[in-house]
Amino acid sequence: MQETYAIIWFGLLGVLLIGYSILDGFDFGVGILHPLAKSDRDRRVLMNSIGPLWDGNEVWLVTFGGALFAAFPIAYATVFSAFYVPFMLLLVALIFRAVSLEFRSKVTHTRWRAAWDWGFFGSSLLAAFLLGAAGGRTMLGIRVDADLHARVGLMDWLHPLPLLVGAMTVALFAMHGAIFLLLKTDGDLRETVRKWARTAYVCFAALYVVVSAIVVVMVPRATANFAMHPAFWIVPALNVLAVANIPRALFKGSPRYAFFSSSCTIAALAFLFATAMFPNLVVSTTNPAWNITLFNGCSSEQTLKLMLVIACIGMPFVLAYTATVYWVFRGRVHLDDASY
Repeated sequence: MQETYAIIWFGLLGVLLIGYSILDGFDFGVGILHPLAKSDRDRRVLMNSIGPLWDGNEVWLVTFGGALFAAFPIAYATVFSAFYVPFMLLLVALIFRAVSLEFRSKVTHTRWRAAWDWGFFGSSLLAAFLLGAAGGRTMLGIRVDADLHARVGLMDWLHPLPLLVGAMTVALFAMHGAIFLLLKTDGDLRETVRKWARTAYVCFAALYVVVSAIVVVMVPRATANFAMHPAFWIVPALNVLAVANIPRALFKGSPRYAFFSSSCTIAALAFLFATAMFPNLVVSTTNPAWNITLFNGCSSEQTLKLMLVIACIGMPFVLAYTATVYWVFRGRVHLDDASY
């Protein structure tokens, strides 16, 4: 029964990761695109498109971290010790992004706003890149010893796969953010955003092909579960269709359809990552016997069961909060005295 609960929590963690990637992904994308805006008004519109949403989106990340800590404490400890520096940089980036949003329009001085604009851009770019690079490094595996102590050096991060996955994530979020902005802007700015979306799509599509080829060649175990369960191949097939449908939706002038397709792309990529890792949470490059799996790294059955009850009570509130915020702040951005 403990194994069943562990698998359930693995799936729930996947749902939380997908939710965070889709919702905060366009936040990062808007930040990455922010310096491309031509005027101060346009930059304010970009900030206000995510202003009421970004902090609620991060609830999904906090929930994911808490669930990982409670359900799989050994994996949590190992991953955070191995990725301590990147995760601290990620935390700094998330904090600095929030500060940039709040402080940017407090003073009208040009240099003040320019400094916070670049801070907003840099923190969004760094956060997106680190999330992708961490996923790429996790896919490759990390050095874990018999005591489950992990070590990841600088040269481990300079491997092509983490760097390319980080770059792909930046391009993906930029595209996702641009498509989101098509739903929130109008006029000349909207036409400019449309060009950003097309350029970001080309960059993402190229990196998507390269990263997929490298994973197949350099991480053979990534396709092992697909060989055992052929039905799983429907997900990469749907992923390719979702990626291909984005430019079609943009060409037809249907940003909602394009946003749905980019969201499906993110969800499918997260599913492919989880399927490639299963049942491992941490892959040891030192000795396969030291892999941390769902079953040797999970909490007790009673803990997992109690957490599941709490999740069944709490998750509807998270979903209701998210839906309410998006409904209240739907539509185009209009600036006023209370805007960022």
